[in-house]
Amino acid sequence: MTVIAGAQMVTPDGVVQDGWLQTDGERIAALGSGPPPANADRDLGGRWLVPGFVDMHTHGGGGGSVVGADDEAVRTFVATHRRHGTTSIVASLVTGEYDALEHDVRVLAELTGEGLVAGVHLEGPWISPARKGAHDERALRVPEPDAVDRLLKAGNGTVRMVTLAPELDHGLDAVRAVVAAGAVAAVGHTDATYDVTRQAIDAGATVATHLFNAMAPVHHRDPGPIVALLEDERVTVELILDGVHLHAAIARMVRSAAGPQRIALVTDAMDATDIGDGEYVLGDMAVRVQDGVARLVEGGSIAGSTLTMDHAFRFAVQQAGFTVPEAVRATSATPARLLGLDGRTGALVPGLDADLVVLDADLAVDAVMARGEWSP
Repeated sequence: MTVIAGAQMVTPDGVVQDGWLQTDGERIAALGSGPPPANADRDLGGRWLVPGFVDMHTHGGGGGSVVGADDEAVRTFVATHRRHGTTSIVASLVTGEYDALEHDVRVLAELTGEGLVAGVHLEGPWISPARKGAHDERALRVPEPDAVDRLLKAGNGTVRMVTLAPELDHGLDAVRAVVAAGAVAAVGHTDATYDVTRQAIDAGATVATHLFNAMAPVHHRDPGPIVALLEDERVTVELILDGVHLHAAIARMVRSAAGPQRIALVTDAMDATDIGDGEYVLGDMAVRVQDGVARLVEGGSIAGSTLTMDHAFRFAVQQAGFTVPEAVRATSATPARLLGLDGRTGALVPGLDADLVVLDADLAVDAVMARGEWSP
């Protein structure tokens, strides 16, 4: 058992002052306020204790990428984000040829079974050529039923989310197929009209992939997908809060319009995360990172990010108007719920995994515990 005391502890019921938490193996055993039931192994001296972050959209980090599903690379990717407080992470694949995608999904399914990653996210190939961002246009496809079924079956239940453009041929049927398979259907990289986006939501789509980015913009006579996704309470919107993908004023507007309960912060990180500027590859696309911003060498489109979840958490609180409990919800509870992990992680609740992050007064990571073990 481990006993942590002296915390500003964020639980689903609010902030507990002078909080304590006790773990038993991999699980949270008990928590409360005031004197702990046993001598504390670690006294936080008033620092924050929050649930481990859950990132449902990220491609790489520390030089490791999930594309290609190399075991060592994926472990490097996971360890990199773990140091920044992410204790549950989904491996997001980018557009590629079907044989390569099927291979990667199968390997990542095995790593999901080991508990290394929390599942697979298919971001492509069923996205709009008009809003492809950093995806390889040569490999884009329409979501024909057999192809959708092929990749979902390859995951054997580990494909947690699929991002697609519902305006494509078979798009609405693909939304229904993804939902029927137990995965989250996300609208993204889309040129859909307002009406088609509404149809996709009615068909079961419940997530907006990195809202605003790689979407038809808002026009006062043509509201497009953004307004449809923002106004529907059934939809949770992803935000990339790195100060590059979105201006802080837009983040504040989304918080006000949708409410913090409908926001999931994601990193969309690539392998350059925690490495630095230089030349990289995302999928088959050449990327240059300069001043921490990743862009395609050809065309200059933003190509993912070098963001970590702790930075997104700080941005949310310090620039986007979130309270600390709201930022906890957006980085832990909400993504855990969407991914079906809320019975295992995403909150400080007895019986859930002991996935914890200690933050100092400036909201910088001081320590990380995953499944009851302090991370290096």
